[in-house]
Amino acid sequence: MNYLSGQMFDDKLDLAYAVIDGIQARGEKGNYSTERFKFYSNQTA
Repeated sequence: MNYLSGQMFDDKLDLAYAVIDGIQARGEKGNYSTERFKFYSNQTA
């Protein structure tokens, strides 16, 4: 099993991919679906 704790990442993108992979693996193990979506942080309210 891959855990994120204790790992070092070269940049934010590597960390993001590791999180995405972990969520997907957890969904597969628990037999439920996962879905990715984007938050648009540059929009004003």
